[in-house]
Amino acid sequence: MGRSALLFFSVGSIIGSGIFVILGVAIPKAGPAVLLSFLLAAIAALFSALSYAELASTIPASGSSYTYTYVTLGELTAWVVGWMLMLEYGVSVAAVAVGWSEYLNTFLGSFGVMIPEEFTNPPAEGGIINAPSLIVVFACAALLIRGASESARLNTIMVLLKIGILIFFSVVAFTAYDGNNLSPFLPLGLLGVTAAAGQVFFSYIGFDAASTAGEEAKNPKRDLPFAIIGSLVVVTVLYLLVTLAALGAQDWKLDANASSEAILATIANNAVGGIWAGDLIALGAIISIFSVVLVTLYGQTRILFAMGRDGLLPKVFTRVSARSQTPVANTMIVAVLIAIPASLVSLGQLAEATSIGTLGAFFVVNIGVIVLRRRRPDLPRGFKTPLFPLMPILGIIFIIIIMSSLDVVTWLVFIAWMLVGLVVYFGYSRKHSVLNKKKES
Repeated sequence: MGRSALLFFSVGSIIGSGIFVILGVAIPKAGPAVLLSFLLAAIAALFSALSYAELASTIPASGSSYTYTYVTLGELTAWVVGWMLMLEYGVSVAAVAVGWSEYLNTFLGSFGVMIPEEFTNPPAEGGIINAPSLIVVFACAALLIRGASESARLNTIMVLLKIGILIFFSVVAFTAYDGNNLSPFLPLGLLGVTAAAGQVFFSYIGFDAASTAGEEAKNPKRDLPFAIIGSLVVVTVLYLLVTLAALGAQDWKLDANASSEAILATIANNAVGGIWAGDLIALGAIISIFSVVLVTLYGQTRILFAMGRDGLLPKVFTRVSARSQTPVANTMIVAVLIAIPASLVSLGQLAEATSIGTLGAFFVVNIGVIVLRRRRPDLPRGFKTPLFPLMPILGIIFIIIIMSSLDVVTWLVFIAWMLVGLVVYFGYSRKHSVLNKKKES
Protein backbone atom coordinates (compact mmCIF):
# COMPACT_ATOMS: atom_id res chain seq x y z
CA MET A 1 0.00 0.00 0.00
CA GLY A 2 1.24 3.48 -0.90
CA ARG A 3 0.92 6.79 0.95
CA SER A 4 -2.63 7.65 -0.13
CA ALA A 5 -3.90 4.10 0.48
CA LEU A 6 -2.44 4.17 4.01
CA LEU A 7 -3.96 7.60 4.69
CA PHE A 8 -7.37 6.38 3.56
CA PHE A 9 -6.77 3.22 5.58
CA SER A 10 -6.49 5.23 8.83
CA VAL A 11 -9.21 7.74 7.88
CA GLY A 12 -11.46 4.81 7.00
CA SER A 13 -10.83 3.23 10.37
CA ILE A 14 -11.65 6.44 12.28
CA ILE A 15 -14.68 7.95 10.53
CA GLY A 16 -17.74 5.92 11.29
CA SER A 17 -16.33 4.32 14.40
CA GLY A 18 -17.65 7.34 16.25
CA ILE A 19 -19.33 10.28 14.59
CA PHE A 20 -22.14 8.28 12.96
CA VAL A 21 -23.02 6.38 16.12
CA ILE A 22 -21.57 7.95 19.29
CA LEU A 23 -22.68 11.61 19.06
CA GLY A 24 -26.10 10.77 20.44
CA VAL A 25 -24.52 9.02 23.42
CA ALA A 26 -22.08 11.87 24.20
CA ILE A 27 -24.40 14.90 23.90
CA PRO A 28 -26.39 14.08 27.09
CA LYS A 29 -23.15 14.12 29.09
CA ALA A 30 -21.88 17.58 28.04
CA GLY A 31 -24.59 19.45 26.10
CA PRO A 32 -23.22 21.93 23.51
CA ALA A 33 -19.81 21.71 25.25
CA VAL A 34 -19.45 18.31 23.59
CA LEU A 35 -17.51 20.38 21.05
CA LEU A 36 -14.85 20.82 23.73
CA SER A 37 -15.02 17.08 24.42
CA PHE A 38 -14.19 16.34 20.79
CA LEU A 39 -11.36 18.88 20.89
CA LEU A 40 -9.97 17.48 24.16
CA ALA A 41 -10.08 13.94 22.79
CA ALA A 42 -8.37 15.12 19.56
CA ILE A 43 -5.54 16.80 21.49
CA ALA A 44 -5.06 13.69 23.63
CA ALA A 45 -5.02 11.58 20.47
CA LEU A 46 -2.53 13.93 18.75
CA PHE A 47 0.12 13.55 21.45
CA SER A 48 -0.15 9.78 21.16
CA ALA A 49 -0.28 9.95 17.34
CA LEU A 50 3.12 11.68 17.32
CA SER A 51 4.56 8.83 19.40
CA TYR A 52 2.97 6.27 17.09
CA ALA A 53 4.39 8.07 14.05
CA GLU A 54 7.94 7.96 15.44
CA LEU A 55 7.76 4.30 16.43
CA ALA A 56 6.07 3.30 13.15
CA SER A 57 8.88 4.95 11.17
CA THR A 58 11.51 3.27 13.35
CA ILE A 59 9.96 -0.21 13.68
CA PRO A 60 7.85 -0.71 10.50
CA ALA A 61 6.38 -4.12 11.33
CA SER A 62 2.91 -5.59 11.68
CA GLY A 63 1.46 -5.50 15.17
CA SER A 64 1.29 -1.74 15.87
CA SER A 65 1.82 -0.81 19.54
CA TYR A 66 2.24 -4.48 20.50
CA THR A 67 5.36 -4.73 18.35
CA TYR A 68 6.69 -1.34 19.46
CA THR A 69 6.31 -2.35 23.11
CA TYR A 70 7.94 -5.73 22.45
CA VAL A 71 11.03 -3.94 21.15
CA THR A 72 11.15 -1.17 23.76
CA LEU A 73 9.77 -2.60 27.01
CA GLY A 74 10.00 -6.38 26.68
CA GLU A 75 7.72 -9.38 26.27
CA LEU A 76 5.49 -9.17 29.37
CA THR A 77 4.61 -5.50 28.82
CA ALA A 78 4.08 -6.25 25.12
CA TRP A 79 1.69 -9.04 26.03
CA VAL A 80 -0.26 -6.63 28.27
CA VAL A 81 -0.50 -4.14 25.39
CA GLY A 82 -1.47 -6.87 22.93
CA TRP A 83 -4.20 -8.01 25.32
CA MET A 84 -5.46 -4.41 25.60
CA LEU A 85 -5.43 -4.17 21.79
CA MET A 86 -7.62 -7.25 21.61
CA LEU A 87 -10.12 -5.34 23.75
CA GLU A 88 -9.71 -2.17 21.65
CA TYR A 89 -10.02 -3.68 18.20
CA GLY A 90 -12.37 -6.52 19.03
CA VAL A 91 -14.87 -4.45 21.00
CA SER A 92 -14.69 -1.45 18.64
CA VAL A 93 -15.64 -3.68 15.69
CA ALA A 94 -18.57 -4.95 17.76
CA ALA A 95 -19.62 -1.38 18.67
CA VAL A 96 -19.46 -0.18 15.08
CA ALA A 97 -21.44 -3.22 13.94
CA VAL A 98 -24.18 -2.21 16.41
CA GLY A 99 -24.25 1.30 14.89
CA TRP A 100 -24.38 -0.19 11.38
CA SER A 101 -27.43 -2.19 12.43
CA GLU A 102 -29.19 1.01 13.64
CA TYR A 103 -28.60 2.83 10.35
CA LEU A 104 -29.69 -0.20 8.33
CA ASN A 105 -32.99 -0.29 10.23
CA THR A 106 -33.45 3.48 9.79
CA PHE A 107 -32.90 3.19 6.03
CA LEU A 108 -35.17 0.16 5.57
CA GLY A 109 -37.83 1.80 7.74
CA SER A 110 -38.27 4.62 5.20
CA PHE A 111 -39.49 1.97 2.74
CA GLY A 112 -41.87 0.44 5.25
CA VAL A 113 -39.54 -2.49 5.98
CA MET A 114 -38.58 -3.02 9.62
CA ILE A 115 -36.43 -5.77 11.03
CA PRO A 116 -38.21 -7.03 14.17
CA GLU A 117 -36.80 -5.45 17.33
CA GLU A 118 -35.97 -8.84 18.80
CA PHE A 119 -33.47 -9.27 15.96
CA THR A 120 -31.92 -5.78 16.10
CA ASN A 121 -31.58 -5.26 19.87
CA PRO A 122 -29.37 -7.04 22.41
CA PRO A 123 -31.02 -8.90 25.32
CA ALA A 124 -30.42 -5.92 27.69
CA GLU A 125 -32.64 -3.79 25.44
CA GLY A 126 -35.47 -6.29 25.08
CA GLY A 127 -34.22 -8.17 22.04
CA ILE A 128 -32.86 -11.65 21.36
CA ILE A 129 -29.91 -10.98 19.08
CA ASN A 130 -28.63 -8.19 16.81
CA ALA A 131 -28.68 -10.08 13.51
CA PRO A 132 -27.43 -7.29 11.17
CA SER A 133 -24.29 -6.96 13.33
CA LEU A 134 -23.54 -10.62 12.71
CA ILE A 135 -23.98 -10.15 8.96
CA VAL A 136 -21.62 -7.17 8.63
CA VAL A 137 -18.84 -8.84 10.68
CA PHE A 138 -18.84 -12.02 8.63
CA ALA A 139 -19.17 -10.13 5.32
CA CYS A 140 -16.01 -8.14 6.14
CA ALA A 141 -14.19 -11.30 7.22
CA ALA A 142 -15.00 -12.89 3.85
CA LEU A 143 -13.64 -9.83 2.00
CA LEU A 144 -10.41 -9.80 4.03
CA ILE A 145 -9.83 -13.45 3.25
CA ARG A 146 -9.80 -12.52 -0.46
CA GLY A 147 -6.73 -10.28 0.01
CA ALA A 148 -5.36 -7.03 1.52
CA SER A 149 -4.92 -5.06 -1.71
CA GLU A 150 -8.51 -5.65 -2.83
CA SER A 151 -9.71 -4.58 0.62
CA ALA A 152 -7.60 -1.38 0.45
CA ARG A 153 -9.04 -0.36 -2.94
CA LEU A 154 -12.62 -0.88 -1.77
CA ASN A 155 -11.83 1.01 1.44
CA THR A 156 -10.57 4.07 -0.47
CA ILE A 157 -13.85 4.29 -2.39
CA MET A 158 -15.90 3.98 0.79
CA VAL A 159 -13.79 6.62 2.61
CA LEU A 160 -14.42 9.18 -0.15
CA LEU A 161 -18.11 8.37 0.10
CA LYS A 162 -18.29 8.83 3.88
CA ILE A 163 -16.45 12.18 3.74
CA GLY A 164 -18.97 13.31 1.14
CA ILE A 165 -21.87 12.18 3.35
CA LEU A 166 -20.54 14.08 6.39
CA ILE A 167 -20.10 17.26 4.34
CA PHE A 168 -23.63 16.79 2.95
CA PHE A 169 -25.00 16.45 6.50
CA SER A 170 -23.21 19.63 7.60
CA VAL A 171 -24.63 21.62 4.68
CA VAL A 172 -28.16 20.37 5.39
CA ALA A 173 -27.90 20.94 9.15
CA PHE A 174 -26.49 24.46 8.73
CA THR A 175 -29.65 25.44 6.80
CA ALA A 176 -31.51 25.05 10.12
CA TYR A 177 -28.73 26.53 12.27
CA ASP A 178 -29.80 28.53 15.33
CA GLY A 179 -27.05 29.94 17.57
CA ASN A 180 -29.42 29.93 20.55
CA ASN A 181 -29.19 26.12 20.59
CA LEU A 182 -25.61 26.48 21.84
CA SER A 183 -26.64 28.47 24.91
CA PRO A 184 -25.93 27.78 27.71
CA PHE A 185 -22.70 26.31 26.39
CA LEU A 186 -21.63 24.50 29.59
CA PRO A 187 -24.91 23.29 31.13
CA LEU A 188 -23.29 20.25 32.77
CA GLY A 189 -19.93 21.80 33.70
CA LEU A 190 -16.36 20.79 32.98
CA LEU A 191 -16.94 17.35 34.51
CA GLY A 192 -19.51 16.76 31.78
CA VAL A 193 -16.90 17.72 29.18
CA THR A 194 -14.33 15.23 30.46
CA ALA A 195 -16.97 12.52 30.90
CA ALA A 196 -18.08 12.97 27.28
CA ALA A 197 -14.43 13.08 26.15
CA GLY A 198 -13.99 9.57 27.55
CA GLN A 199 -16.74 8.35 25.25
CA VAL A 200 -16.00 10.44 22.15
CA PHE A 201 -12.36 9.36 22.31
CA PHE A 202 -13.88 6.21 20.82
CA SER A 203 -14.51 8.23 17.66
CA TYR A 204 -10.78 8.93 17.19
CA ILE A 205 -9.72 5.32 17.54
CA GLY A 206 -8.24 4.11 14.30
CA PHE A 207 -5.53 6.66 13.47
CA ASP A 208 -3.08 3.91 14.43
CA ALA A 209 -4.65 1.51 11.90
CA ALA A 210 -1.96 2.25 9.29
CA SER A 211 0.69 1.08 11.76
CA THR A 212 -0.80 -2.43 11.68
CA ALA A 213 0.07 -2.56 7.96
CA GLY A 214 3.78 -1.89 8.47
CA GLU A 215 4.80 -4.98 6.49
CA GLU A 216 2.38 -4.25 3.64
CA ALA A 217 3.43 -0.61 3.11
CA LYS A 218 5.64 0.38 0.15
CA ASN A 219 7.68 2.96 2.08
CA PRO A 220 6.77 2.56 5.76
CA LYS A 221 9.40 4.94 7.19
CA ARG A 222 8.02 7.85 5.18
CA ASP A 223 4.37 6.95 4.63
CA LEU A 224 3.25 5.60 8.02
CA PRO A 225 3.85 8.89 9.93
CA PHE A 226 2.07 10.80 7.14
CA ALA A 227 -0.95 8.48 7.33
CA ILE A 228 -1.14 8.47 11.13
CA ILE A 229 -0.93 12.24 11.70
CA GLY A 230 -2.69 13.22 8.46
CA SER A 231 -5.72 11.06 9.22
CA LEU A 232 -6.11 12.62 12.66
CA VAL A 233 -6.02 16.16 11.24
CA VAL A 234 -8.57 15.37 8.50
CA VAL A 235 -10.94 13.66 10.91
CA THR A 236 -10.76 16.34 13.64
CA VAL A 237 -11.78 19.07 11.18
CA LEU A 238 -14.70 16.96 9.94
CA TYR A 239 -15.84 16.02 13.45
CA LEU A 240 -15.91 19.60 14.70
CA LEU A 241 -17.81 20.69 11.58
CA VAL A 242 -20.42 17.93 11.93
CA THR A 243 -20.84 18.43 15.69
CA LEU A 244 -21.29 22.20 15.36
CA ALA A 245 -23.85 21.69 12.59
CA ALA A 246 -25.74 19.08 14.63
CA LEU A 247 -25.84 21.22 17.77
CA GLY A 248 -26.95 24.31 15.85
CA ALA A 249 -29.71 22.50 14.00
CA GLN A 250 -31.48 21.11 17.05
CA ASP A 251 -31.79 21.76 20.79
CA TRP A 252 -29.30 19.49 22.52
CA LYS A 253 -31.98 18.36 25.00
CA LEU A 254 -33.90 16.85 22.09
CA ASP A 255 -30.73 15.13 20.96
CA ALA A 256 -30.25 13.87 24.51
CA ASN A 257 -33.70 12.28 24.45
CA ALA A 258 -33.16 10.54 21.10
CA SER A 259 -33.13 6.79 21.57
CA SER A 260 -31.62 5.89 18.20
CA GLU A 261 -27.90 5.78 17.54
CA ALA A 262 -28.75 7.01 14.01
CA ILE A 263 -28.75 10.59 15.27
CA LEU A 264 -27.34 12.29 12.15
CA ALA A 265 -30.17 10.94 10.02
CA THR A 266 -32.72 12.15 12.59
CA ILE A 267 -31.29 15.69 12.73
CA ALA A 268 -31.07 15.92 8.93
CA ASN A 269 -34.73 14.90 8.57
CA ASN A 270 -35.78 17.52 11.13
CA ALA A 271 -33.74 20.17 9.29
CA VAL A 272 -35.38 19.57 5.89
CA GLY A 273 -38.83 18.60 7.18
CA GLY A 274 -38.80 15.30 5.32
CA ILE A 275 -37.06 11.94 5.20
CA TRP A 276 -34.96 12.12 2.01
CA ALA A 277 -31.89 13.70 3.69
CA GLY A 278 -31.94 11.17 6.52
CA ASP A 279 -32.31 8.32 4.04
CA LEU A 280 -29.28 9.50 2.11
CA ILE A 281 -27.20 9.82 5.28
CA ALA A 282 -28.38 6.42 6.52
CA LEU A 283 -27.40 4.82 3.18
CA GLY A 284 -23.99 6.53 3.31
CA ALA A 285 -23.53 5.38 6.90
CA ILE A 286 -24.42 1.80 5.99
CA ILE A 287 -21.70 1.76 3.33
CA SER A 288 -19.09 3.78 5.21
CA ILE A 289 -19.42 2.05 8.58
CA PHE A 290 -18.88 -1.19 6.68
CA SER A 291 -15.38 0.10 5.87
CA VAL A 292 -14.67 0.71 9.56
CA VAL A 293 -15.54 -2.88 10.39
CA LEU A 294 -13.36 -3.98 7.47
CA VAL A 295 -10.25 -1.99 8.46
CA THR A 296 -10.51 -2.61 12.21
CA LEU A 297 -11.02 -6.32 11.68
CA TYR A 298 -7.90 -6.27 9.48
CA GLY A 299 -5.91 -4.53 12.24
CA GLN A 300 -7.01 -7.11 14.82
CA THR A 301 -5.90 -10.04 12.68
CA ARG A 302 -2.46 -8.48 12.02
CA ILE A 303 -1.86 -7.86 15.73
CA LEU A 304 -2.77 -11.47 16.55
CA PHE A 305 -0.52 -12.58 13.66
CA ALA A 306 2.43 -10.72 15.23
CA MET A 307 1.69 -12.20 18.68
CA GLY A 308 1.44 -15.68 17.19
CA ARG A 309 4.77 -15.21 15.37
CA ASP A 310 6.38 -14.40 18.72
CA GLY A 311 4.92 -17.60 20.17
CA LEU A 312 2.55 -15.82 22.55
CA LEU A 313 -0.53 -17.23 20.77
CA PRO A 314 -1.05 -20.58 19.01
CA LYS A 315 0.46 -20.95 15.52
CA VAL A 316 -3.01 -21.12 13.97
CA PHE A 317 -2.97 -17.30 14.04
CA THR A 318 0.11 -17.23 11.75
CA ARG A 319 -1.00 -19.66 9.04
CA VAL A 320 -1.32 -17.88 5.71
CA SER A 321 -3.27 -19.01 2.64
CA ALA A 322 -1.00 -19.87 -0.29
CA ARG A 323 -3.53 -18.37 -2.73
CA SER A 324 -4.51 -15.07 -1.08
CA GLN A 325 -1.55 -14.64 1.34
CA THR A 326 -4.03 -13.85 4.12
CA PRO A 327 -4.39 -15.48 7.59
CA VAL A 328 -7.67 -17.27 6.91
CA ALA A 329 -8.07 -19.20 10.17
CA ASN A 330 -7.02 -16.11 12.16
CA THR A 331 -9.66 -13.99 10.40
CA MET A 332 -12.46 -16.50 10.97
CA ILE A 333 -11.61 -16.98 14.66
CA VAL A 334 -11.61 -13.20 15.19
CA ALA A 335 -14.91 -12.82 13.30
CA VAL A 336 -16.62 -15.43 15.49
CA LEU A 337 -15.30 -13.91 18.74
CA ILE A 338 -16.31 -10.36 17.70
CA ALA A 339 -19.75 -11.44 16.51
CA ILE A 340 -20.70 -12.51 20.05
CA PRO A 341 -20.55 -9.06 21.75
CA ALA A 342 -21.72 -7.36 18.53
CA SER A 343 -24.97 -9.29 18.66
CA LEU A 344 -25.51 -9.31 22.43
CA VAL A 345 -24.19 -6.03 23.98
CA SER A 346 -25.40 -2.40 23.75
CA LEU A 347 -23.44 0.43 22.07
CA GLY A 348 -22.71 2.59 25.14
CA GLN A 349 -21.09 -0.28 27.06
CA LEU A 350 -19.00 -1.28 24.03
CA ALA A 351 -17.80 2.29 23.36
CA GLU A 352 -16.40 2.80 26.86
CA ALA A 353 -14.76 -0.65 26.91
CA THR A 354 -13.09 0.21 23.60
CA SER A 355 -11.87 3.58 24.89
CA ILE A 356 -10.23 2.15 28.01
CA GLY A 357 -8.39 -0.56 26.05
CA THR A 358 -7.15 2.02 23.55
CA LEU A 359 -6.10 4.54 26.20
CA GLY A 360 -4.12 1.86 27.99
CA ALA A 361 -2.24 0.97 24.80
CA PHE A 362 -1.59 4.66 24.01
CA PHE A 363 -0.24 5.15 27.54
CA VAL A 364 2.39 2.46 27.01
CA VAL A 365 3.30 3.71 23.50
CA ASN A 366 4.08 7.17 24.91
CA ILE A 367 6.36 5.56 27.49
CA GLY A 368 7.90 3.36 24.77
CA VAL A 369 8.95 6.28 22.58
CA ILE A 370 10.74 7.88 25.56
CA VAL A 371 12.50 4.61 26.46
CA LEU A 372 13.65 3.93 22.88
CA ARG A 373 15.05 7.47 22.52
CA ARG A 374 17.08 6.93 25.68
CA ARG A 375 18.25 3.40 24.90
CA ARG A 376 18.80 3.65 21.14
CA PRO A 377 19.27 7.28 20.09
CA ASP A 378 21.33 5.98 17.13
CA LEU A 379 18.42 4.19 15.42
CA PRO A 380 17.40 5.74 12.05
CA ARG A 381 13.99 7.39 12.41
CA GLY A 382 11.83 8.49 9.50
CA PHE A 383 9.95 10.83 11.86
CA LYS A 384 10.82 12.34 15.24
CA THR A 385 8.29 13.55 17.80
CA PRO A 386 8.73 17.34 18.13
CA LEU A 387 9.44 19.00 21.50
CA PHE A 388 10.60 15.67 22.94
CA PRO A 389 9.96 14.57 25.69
CA LEU A 390 7.19 17.15 26.30
CA MET A 391 4.74 15.69 23.73
CA PRO A 392 4.71 12.07 24.99
CA ILE A 393 4.55 13.31 28.61
CA LEU A 394 1.51 15.47 27.74
CA GLY A 395 0.05 12.44 25.99
CA ILE A 396 0.37 10.44 29.22
CA ILE A 397 -1.22 13.24 31.28
CA PHE A 398 -4.21 13.64 28.94
CA ILE A 399 -4.74 9.88 28.88
CA ILE A 400 -4.85 9.76 32.69
CA ILE A 401 -7.40 12.63 32.73
CA ILE A 402 -9.71 10.89 30.25
CA MET A 403 -9.33 7.44 31.84
CA SER A 404 -10.24 8.87 35.26
CA SER A 405 -13.62 9.99 33.86
CA LEU A 406 -14.67 6.54 32.68
CA ASP A 407 -17.43 4.62 34.46
CA VAL A 408 -16.58 2.37 37.43
CA VAL A 409 -18.15 -0.62 35.65
CA THR A 410 -15.87 -0.01 32.66
CA TRP A 411 -12.84 -0.09 34.98
CA LEU A 412 -14.03 -3.33 36.59
CA VAL A 413 -14.45 -4.96 33.18
CA PHE A 414 -10.99 -3.71 32.16
CA ILE A 415 -9.33 -5.04 35.34
CA ALA A 416 -11.06 -8.40 34.95
CA TRP A 417 -9.97 -8.56 31.30
CA MET A 418 -6.33 -7.81 32.22
CA LEU A 419 -6.33 -10.43 35.00
CA VAL A 420 -7.54 -13.03 32.50
CA GLY A 421 -4.74 -11.89 30.17
CA LEU A 422 -2.09 -12.42 32.84
CA VAL A 423 -3.45 -15.93 33.53
CA VAL A 424 -3.19 -16.75 29.80
CA TYR A 425 0.35 -15.33 29.63
CA PHE A 426 1.76 -17.25 32.59
CA GLY A 427 -0.28 -20.36 31.78
CA TYR A 428 0.50 -20.59 28.04
CA SER A 429 2.30 -17.71 26.33
CA ARG A 430 5.43 -17.52 28.49
CA LYS A 431 6.13 -21.25 28.01
CA HIS A 432 5.68 -21.11 24.23
CA SER A 433 7.28 -17.73 23.49
CA VAL A 434 10.12 -17.56 20.96
CA LEU A 435 12.09 -15.37 23.35
CA ASN A 436 11.83 -17.91 26.17
CA LYS A 437 12.91 -20.78 23.90
CA LYS A 438 15.98 -18.78 22.84
CA LYS A 439 16.91 -18.26 26.50
CA GLU A 440 16.56 -21.98 27.23
CA SER A 441 18.74 -22.93 24.27
